[in-house]
Amino acid sequence: MVGALALSRPSLLVVAAFVLAAGLGHRSLAGLDPPPRSPFTGVVTLVSDPRVQRWGASVDVSVDGDRVELVAAGAAAGAVTSARAGERLAVRGRVGPPPDDAPWLIPRHVRARLSADSVELHDRGAAPWRAANRLRGLVERGARPMGEPIRFLFGGFVLGDRSSIPPAVEDDFQAAGLTHLMVVSGANVAFVLTLASPLTTRLRLFPGWAVTVGIIGAFALLTRFEPSVLRASAMAAVAVTTHASGRQARSVRVLALAVSGLVLVDPLLVRSVGFQLSVMATAGIVVGGGPLARLLPGPASLRQAVAVTIAAQLAVAPLLVSRFGGVPVVAPVANVIAAPAAGAATIWGLPAGVAAGVMGEPWERWLHLPTALAVRWVAGTARIAALAPLGELSTWHLVLVVLAGGAALVGRQRRWPPRARAPLWGVVVLTLLAPAVALRHAPFEVRPTSGVVLYRSGGATVVVVRAGTDPGQAMAGLRRVGVRRIDLVVDDGAGPDVVEALDHRWPLGRIIAPENLDAPLTMTVGELLVHLDSNSTTVLGPESVGRQPVRAPEREGFGATDRVGG
Repeated sequence: MVGALALSRPSLLVVAAFVLAAGLGHRSLAGLDPPPRSPFTGVVTLVSDPRVQRWGASVDVSVDGDRVELVAAGAAAGAVTSARAGERLAVRGRVGPPPDDAPWLIPRHVRARLSADSVELHDRGAAPWRAANRLRGLVERGARPMGEPIRFLFGGFVLGDRSSIPPAVEDDFQAAGLTHLMVVSGANVAFVLTLASPLTTRLRLFPGWAVTVGIIGAFALLTRFEPSVLRASAMAAVAVTTHASGRQARSVRVLALAVSGLVLVDPLLVRSVGFQLSVMATAGIVVGGGPLARLLPGPASLRQAVAVTIAAQLAVAPLLVSRFGGVPVVAPVANVIAAPAAGAATIWGLPAGVAAGVMGEPWERWLHLPTALAVRWVAGTARIAALAPLGELSTWHLVLVVLAGGAALVGRQRRWPPRARAPLWGVVVLTLLAPAVALRHAPFEVRPTSGVVLYRSGGATVVVVRAGTDPGQAMAGLRRVGVRRIDLVVDDGAGPDVVEALDHRWPLGRIIAPENLDAPLTMTVGELLVHLDSNSTTVLGPESVGRQPVRAPEREGFGATDRVGG
């Protein structure tokens, strides 16, 4: 790389950087070899905030420079969940290899799992972490009057904290293509720098640059160095540095320099899905946002909003299809409706959150009134969009939309006659409708995800959820196969959290727990015949129907209704 810089050969510099990143990546992977199983007693430092699990809690910690996933249950889990990033815990337990099938641990540099038997707070950590945690606590305390889940969404918008967002709400955002609003991005960094501009613009060149970079670093610390935060912070630092040096850099070059620098510092970032999505969305906006806005019809502000949304969605589409199954058809419309409100919640919410945390009642409620309204608008948009049975675009759908839509826009720019462009727009419309049409022709029995079985016939729907079912995965699986209502839920050990998640999304008829039945039960649900006992559930199609429905006992606590049938 030194030789490439000395010779002023950009192409050689790119090759050298690629070789260096590959070598560093190989070295990083080699450093993830797991340790042998052994007892552990010592002090660990939290490098992330704890994650609450159904069985307890987990958190990434640093042990003598190594990253380890700490898992705890029972009383130890309570001590873990009350801690924050940067704090140090005294732990006694057992250390061993991480799970074999856990690729998400690689970009986090986790090489071992520490199962804790006892956990105690050792100290509050280093001064920067203590300051960041106090500020986060202040913002979170000021958000209490907003209630749940609005204050949890507010934490995602402003601080990138998604740990407390309910699975049902998170699936609403995923179904609407609005997940990116729940993470901190470049807009948040730009707003923080705007708030600091009265100070930084009054300083001389180098002090102003140093203070600005320090603010960027402090904000990254506050938001826990999440992949999207790292990308946004690195781009801001590059932009500020080039401006301070008296040069002008195009957005594409700023993005390339920022990503290259991050990958050289941490090569395993390339395996982070969050980092991939952030980089691809930004690249789509930088490269395609402007040209697309010039091609679209309508007012400039609307064209820009639609162009940014479509460019970002198209850029991340290959990753969404390969990783998550598809791109929601409703995503562009939902983004245009929700993004301005999300921006308002961030712009107003951060300073209002600090002021509300300092001033307390009754000011915190009034200060956060605009914030709550904006967050509720976004959450409502996500929920309504998630209910739209429009399906998701696959790879071939996207190819057709891009080719036909791009040709139609170019034809408009070149003044093709309407009759020449109409077939192209027809292809776009039919392609966008194809996923919704496909959802109408579903098989009798479907297993959309682990632990969930769906039966449908003649409009009647029966869902069986078994023990160990994840609420978020259950919602996502049923949504992807086009469920619009659920006439009967058979709770075969799944528990109330799964049923509550389903009730958040769809109208539920009855909820029956076979373990609570005193005797076998046979009932009709529309065209479906359902036989239940404590050991099994059998659902038959229309050929077995013809009997009168049998009234089923309601399970307490779920608010079941008397609706049975299609």
